[in-house]
Amino acid sequence: MKTAFVSGASRGIGRGIASALAAEGYSLALTCEKNIDALNGLAEELRSEYGIQVLTYVCDMGDADKVNTMAADVLKTFPAIDVVVNNAGISYVGLITDLSVEEWNRIVSVNLSAAFYTTKAFLPGMIYNKSGHIINISSMWGNVGASCEVAYSATKGGINAYTKALAKEVAPSGINVNAIACGVIDTDMNGHLDSEEKQALMDEIPVGRFGTPEDVGKCVLGILGTPYLTGQVITLDGAYL
Repeated sequence: MKTAFVSGASRGIGRGIASALAAEGYSLALTCEKNIDALNGLAEELRSEYGIQVLTYVCDMGDADKVNTMAADVLKTFPAIDVVVNNAGISYVGLITDLSVEEWNRIVSVNLSAAFYTTKAFLPGMIYNKSGHIINISSMWGNVGASCEVAYSATKGGINAYTKALAKEVAPSGINVNAIACGVIDTDMNGHLDSEEKQALMDEIPVGRFGTPEDVGKCVLGILGTPYLTGQVITLDGAYL
């Protein structure tokens, strides 16, 4: 049985990734922060369509104790996780002078520290099996930075460095670590943009459209199908940057 963990899977990118993995026969452990009804609805759809096991959890990925408790429960059902996708993330759009210390710490915990928490929880099983994949969902702003998204950009830049460093550390154990630096993906995270702003942004993207959660899911499967690929930050932005 192939198994995968996806955080932040109730909607958007995480939902697209979970669906792509389910179609390939992976049994899943999925988390959300609040929207358990949507997550359970997705789980039921995937169980019905693909005949897989799906575990669902409400879990604050920025809280180490809660992640440890969730992971321990996952490992009671799945002896090891083959694929870890660190997708859960939050953003803040605004001037850094208006960003509170509490908001900064919250973004760092959810966007960056959570990847460390899941690594600590699931990596030992991968090392024991001498195989596994960790895929971190990053952003193009982690590559170049975005004005008025300093905290978000900083955490995604941290994810990129974390990915490269961890890949070198665990490669001798047969484990691959990569990141996907997403461009503009059509999700609720872009809900602060009005229709005119969305169209103006779309006009700047050479492929002429926003990315979709399904695009990210296909990228995840491509990474899993390329055994020699590790330590890379793959930019999925329609040639925007």
